[in-house]
Amino acid sequence: MNYLIGVDIGTQGTKAVLINDAGKILAHSYRGYDVETPKPSWAEQWPDVWVDATFTTIKEAVEKANVNVESIKGVAISSLYGGSGIPVDQEIKPLAPCLIWMDRRAENEVDWVKNNIDLERLFEVTGNSVNSYFGFTKILWMKNNWPEIWSKIKYFIPPANYVVYKLTNEVAVDYSSAGNIGGVFDLKARTWSAEMMNNLGIPVEFMPERLVTSTEVVGGVSVEVAEKVGLKPGTPVIAGGVDAPVATVSAGAFNEGNHVAMTGTSMCWGFVTETPNLSPDLVSMPHSIDAMDKIYTFGGSSTAGAVVRWFRDLFGGQEMLAEKLVDIDAYTLLELQSRNIPAGSEGILVLPYFMGERSPIWDSNARGTIIGLSLYHKKEHLYKAFMEGVAYALRHNMELVGNTETKLDREIIIVGGVAKSMVWPQIFADVTGFPVRIIKNDVEAPLGDALLAGLATGVFTDPKVIIDWLEYAETIQPNLANTQIYDQYFQQYKQAYLNLKETMATLNNIK
Repeated sequence: MNYLIGVDIGTQGTKAVLINDAGKILAHSYRGYDVETPKPSWAEQWPDVWVDATFTTIKEAVEKANVNVESIKGVAISSLYGGSGIPVDQEIKPLAPCLIWMDRRAENEVDWVKNNIDLERLFEVTGNSVNSYFGFTKILWMKNNWPEIWSKIKYFIPPANYVVYKLTNEVAVDYSSAGNIGGVFDLKARTWSAEMMNNLGIPVEFMPERLVTSTEVVGGVSVEVAEKVGLKPGTPVIAGGVDAPVATVSAGAFNEGNHVAMTGTSMCWGFVTETPNLSPDLVSMPHSIDAMDKIYTFGGSSTAGAVVRWFRDLFGGQEMLAEKLVDIDAYTLLELQSRNIPAGSEGILVLPYFMGERSPIWDSNARGTIIGLSLYHKKEHLYKAFMEGVAYALRHNMELVGNTETKLDREIIIVGGVAKSMVWPQIFADVTGFPVRIIKNDVEAPLGDALLAGLATGVFTDPKVIIDWLEYAETIQPNLANTQIYDQYFQQYKQAYLNLKETMATLNNIK
């Protein structure tokens, strides 16, 4: 029997799974870590955290599965969107931390781009617009603020690609990671854009020459790290890519209009299309499957799981204590308290913009807001309102596609933390009006990574084999009475942001 390993490097943790060639998960391993936030709106990570977590989880998965390493045919790596990527020197050693997707420090660079670059041409070439979310603005920030580091840079390497380098000593960038940098990648030509990079003042040579698909073998596990990861030297390492499109693969979404909401620390709701340049308010990159023909386009909410984690940490002390005593997850306890709260949380509205917001408002000054509190309300009202706020953010992104030629499937697939909730999937169905499908054996991107490894090494010939591995729970239908209530709240959700936009910006800039 053949075995494959998939690894996903997330914002707050790394997970590895080992499967057999029938798609059965034989072992998994996880390592958590934190994001460094040295200043408000800053978010960065040093790559050694990812490398250590990847090496550890691979080795643990191999040991738990207790399989013959000779039969492990390959390992593929996906990762969080790494923003700037890791600036490395001639020896491929990190010069500075990676400014990840959550980082918002490059606001002055965004203003410069808007004033000096033809934004219509930028969108025409890259399929994306400009915002401090995108890596190219973070790269410009480094240029303007870290001149000593800038002078030593050899490459910018995205997170998954850097870890692949540490496994193989080979430098390559997959197409999804290249496209997600924005600004520097030609989405139609599938290559670095010398035109845009010259206009931006970013040297073309900063981007590694070797571009690969997500199903391409970059190299073999080197002799010096083989023992650290528990694999034989030469084991093929596959490019993988950005976690959101790989999670879409994990959910069995391959066709035009298939759409999946990946809900982890942030939320990426995306769909598969062959049409580039759909909307400057969405994010587009080559897909993990058929990268030369298909595009993954998504709308992203910066804080989804992060806001409920924030709520739990600040207000769920009793639940966290009970978790230790009765072995029931604190989130579950909070949900149990909130499940009988009616739609709309009896007048509370939450704007979940706790780290600025990506699409569709693209506002780095946006901030988390709670509206409608009274002395009547209890903790359970607030917790439900937080879950509803994230669902409103999903619906807000879905509205953008109504103005394009893409037609979405009637059902939406949800993967990630929300999928494990007893209450939240129903809220998503009620708020959006779309039936929701949940995958019972949801492992998010790592399963898709394992599939990519199998495709690259010839274990599989058809990516749709993954559909036979998936078991879906019963489809969750919208409660139409609740949807009618949420329709009204959603209009107020959009209006509340418009009413508060100027105030948010002012508060954020008071020194």
